[in-house]
Amino acid sequence: MKIIKSPALSDLPTILKRDSDATEDLEKQVRIILNNVRENKDQALIDYTKEFDKADLKELRVSEDEINEALNSVEPEIYEIFKEAAQNIRNFHVKQKEKTWIEDFGPGIQLGQKITPLKEVGVYVPGGRASYPSTVLMDVIPAKVAGVERIVMVTPPDSNGKINDEILAAAHVAGVDEIYKVGGAQAIGALAYGTESISPVDKIVGPGNIFVALAKKNVFGTVAIDMIAGPSEVLVLADESAKPNVVAADLLAQAEHDPRAQAILVTTSEELANEVLGEIEKQVDDDINRKEIAKESIDNFGYCFVVKDLDEGVRVVNVIAPEHLELQVENPEELVEDIQNAGAIFIGPNTPEPLGDYFAGPNHTLPTGGTAKFSSPLGVYDFQKRSSLLNYSKDALTKVKDKVIKFAQSEGLDAHANSIKQRMEIEE
Repeated sequence: MKIIKSPALSDLPTILKRDSDATEDLEKQVRIILNNVRENKDQALIDYTKEFDKADLKELRVSEDEINEALNSVEPEIYEIFKEAAQNIRNFHVKQKEKTWIEDFGPGIQLGQKITPLKEVGVYVPGGRASYPSTVLMDVIPAKVAGVERIVMVTPPDSNGKINDEILAAAHVAGVDEIYKVGGAQAIGALAYGTESISPVDKIVGPGNIFVALAKKNVFGTVAIDMIAGPSEVLVLADESAKPNVVAADLLAQAEHDPRAQAILVTTSEELANEVLGEIEKQVDDDINRKEIAKESIDNFGYCFVVKDLDEGVRVVNVIAPEHLELQVENPEELVEDIQNAGAIFIGPNTPEPLGDYFAGPNHTLPTGGTAKFSSPLGVYDFQKRSSLLNYSKDALTKVKDKVIKFAQSEGLDAHANSIKQRMEIEE
């Protein structure tokens, strides 16, 4: 982890830049996969699953028997934890649900907004380095709260053609309607274009590897997507009151996700910075199973910025716009109003980022790579669409007819003006 004192704000994007591992060759491969799925449908999915996942599938859809087998195999305690976490997530997201409204805006004028849930949504759940039942809960439950009619989950199988038991248990708890054994760009293609087994959806959500990200980018427009998620990141803003061992643990909790994950410390205390670095070395050797991944992340993408005061620290935070922000300072509540750019804000020393990953309730699907400057966490609003409502009486239209006609004519749109004139039976 590199220590930099009082960094220039303008230098931060360059310092923290993680070059995308997307290449022209990868883009080409993804387009080939998507086109093959569009043309050959199920057969393309079966062939790619055999090639990439080493699984020879006879059926793509997970059966009820397989789900029941998973429910019987998963540890009862973890299943109960899934259920409690799901309820916390549901309780939080219910607060986000928008409602249809229409109001009077003057005599004879009613305006409003109609809220309609998306009909069909696809959820991608990664496989590979680890299984993520938390992703299932976080991505499915807001869709259920929104009222989505059909939720389809896709996730890659192991070489035996099986889906992780805990993934299936979480899907059962969350209320997924259909589950398919397919991953990668080919799964995104199936959700976007449809196959014999998988009907297309209206929107695709969920994180994945570079092939998944590029596939989502390519199918956007055919379907909606949530975001192009990059490697995860955390920023801890700390003063001298923070405990070095706790800060180090929280940085490593993010670093173990991925070799390209980013852990950042911004602190007013150079002494704390050095102590945290010592703790990282100690903990990564003593406590971390995925130590090689964590070490690579910390060595290549870890930074510590020493700032003169918390005001400068907040400015650094707002330029970086981190996915996760922890405030490990005295009186952290006083800083919240000044934070403009962050996916999720964890307030105080007793609110670690993993609490949000699994259990608290707010969504853990968050904007990465500085996109928190203009993006938000996944939520119920991502699964609802809005239609404007307009209702004018004859008298109300008559009062504004001349202004609307004049406005239309100023744009050279005579047919627009005539639409008003015909109703008013105006003679030219």
